[in-house]
This record gives sequence, structure tokens and C-alpha cells, in this order.
Amino acid sequence: MGSSVSTSNDERFQARQDLTWAITVGGIGTVLFASLLAFTWYFAATLFLIFTGILLAVGLNALTNRLGQYVRLPHALRLIIVCLVLGVLFSGISYLGGATIAQQANALSATIKSQLVNVKGFLDRHGIDTSYFDLGSTTNQGQAAGATAPATSGPHLPGAGALASSGSAIVSQTFKLLLGTVSAVGNFFIVLFLGLAFAAQPGVYRSGLLFMAPAKQRGRATVIVDRIGDTLERWLIAQIITMFAVFLVTWIGLSIIGIDVAFILGVQAGLLAFIPTVGALIGGLIVVLASLASGWIAALSAAILFLGVHVMESYVLTPLIQRQALDIPPATLFAFQILLGVVFGIWGLALALPLMAVAKVMIDYFKSDETAVEPAV
Repeated sequence: MGSSVSTSNDERFQARQDLTWAITVGGIGTVLFASLLAFTWYFAATLFLIFTGILLAVGLNALTNRLGQYVRLPHALRLIIVCLVLGVLFSGISYLGGATIAQQANALSATIKSQLVNVKGFLDRHGIDTSYFDLGSTTNQGQAAGATAPATSGPHLPGAGALASSGSAIVSQTFKLLLGTVSAVGNFFIVLFLGLAFAAQPGVYRSGLLFMAPAKQRGRATVIVDRIGDTLERWLIAQIITMFAVFLVTWIGLSIIGIDVAFILGVQAGLLAFIPTVGALIGGLIVVLASLASGWIAALSAAILFLGVHVMESYVLTPLIQRQALDIPPATLFAFQILLGVVFGIWGLALALPLMAVAKVMIDYFKSDETAVEPAV
């Protein structure tokens, strides 16, 4: 009788210990997960910057591996050749077309601003309230100032307070522009350095990443990391082909239509093709607005061209190229883009697809039967 009571007490004590341990582990896990979310939220820009560097490294490594299929050279030499070829290519484009790009970019900016003001005026004349657009306010202010200027007689010298106020405003705007430029240039060189560093020794960083995984799970982590790398590599190559095709077709089509800024519009359409769905919509809107300056026929032709490019990208290039690299339903991708765009801004919008690719690889692996079998390291 005494032994049964003692056994029952031991069982209850063990049950309490198990419950205490489960509560402790659950609490620690919850705190760690909340800390991870907070860390991601506060340092999202830095994490996106590092992820962009990783994408650059994946792209350079993909080109280096492709070069290795034709020449027998060490990885470092092949990477140097790839970087030199890319550097010469971009330098040549900048040297030969830099002035044209800058001139067309300025013309495009002025054209877009004027067309936005014209569209606002057209909507206002037809009884549509556009006050929330806040377009053309500068023009209106300038016109008002010009209309009232002749009424003043004689020279009008501003007082010391006005001079100090305008001077501080100029200094403030100058510092904002300077800091913005330094930040953009700094981010560019950070991404470039990370990309080159990761691409120079991919095996070292891969081993270091796998070393942080628990020893029992290192085999599975190896499979996941390798699959993520292969998926991102195939997607980047397909994306580069798609972007170049969009640029080429847009440039040639707008040149045939007779748009003066066809080249820079083709460049922006190719770059925006990196952002699925949203990038195509923004690019098409810019193309149509810029074409309005050449008349309604040119704008209609540009809109038809944009629809043709969008059909080519969505129904020809994507099924032939992208589906072999990544298969994500368009509605799912668009919803994920909107979510990351609202939460993290332009970074989330631009990197939504590669981030979703990483998540899809992990989900597919854990849902498959391969998790039941311990893979070899």
C-alpha cells in the first residue's frame, strides 16, 4: 500500500516537473520569437541590404559557374573575368550613352510633370475633385507670383529675418540632398562589397552558415541551403533574360512610334520588370504619360505596346523561363508584395519575390516526405 502511494506521488511530481519544463521552454521560445520579430522590424533596412548583397553574390556566382562550363580556371579567376566584363560593359554604356541617358532622363522628368498637371486640369474641367493629388501647386504659385510681380514698383529688398529664414531653408535642403546622396552611394558600395565578398568564397560562408545549425539537423540544413541557392540562381538568370527582353522590345517599339525618350523609357521598363506585376503597372503608366506629349495617337500606340510587352512577359517569357525556376501563383505573389510594400516600403516591394522563393523552398521541403529521412551531409 505504501509503495503504491509513493509511486503515485512520484508520478505527480514528475508530471509537475514536465509541465514546469514545458511552460519554461514555451515561454523562452515565445520571448525569443518576439525578440526576433522586434529585431527584424527595427533593422529591416539593414537586413534587406544584406539580402540584396546575397542576391548579387548569387548572380555573380551563377555567371562564374556558367563560365566554368567553357573554361577550366579557378573560381577566383573566373569571378575576376566576370567582374571585368561587367565593369567594361557598364563603363561602355555610360561612356557611349551617358549623355543621352541624362538628357532623356531630364526630358522625361519634365514631360511626366507637365502631363500630370494636364491630366489634373482635364479631370478638374470634368467635375472630378483632384485636390488630394496636390499637383501643379508649384506652377500655380509661380503663375500667381508672376501675375503680382508687375504690380510692385521699385526695388524690394528682403529684411534680415527673411534672408536668415531663406538661408536656413537652403542649408537644410542642401544637407538633406547631401545626406540622401551619401546614403544611396553608401548603400550601393555596401551591396557591392557584400556581393563580391560572398561570391569570392561561397564555400566558406556556406560552411559558416551550416555550422550554426544544430549537429543533428545539419544534414537537413545543407539540403535547404543548397536548394535555396539553386532556386535563387535559376530565378536570377531567368529574371535577367526577362528584363533585357522587356527593355529591348520597349525601346524598339517606342522608337518606331516616334517617342523622343524611347531609350530611357526602355531602360526604366527593363529595370521595373524586376518587380513582378507592380513594376509592370508602374512602367506602363510612365510610358503612357510620357507618350501623351506626342499626341493621343502616340499615347494609344504606346498603351498597345505596353499591353503587348506585358502579354509577352506574362504569357511567353514567364511560362518558358520563370516556371522552370520558380512557380508561385500570381495572386499569392501580388498579395505578398502588397503586404511587404506596406510594411517595409520599397525594399519589401522589390525583394518580395526572392523572399517568397526562400520561404517556398523551406515550406516545400518540410511538407515533403524527405524530412522523414535524414539526408547525408
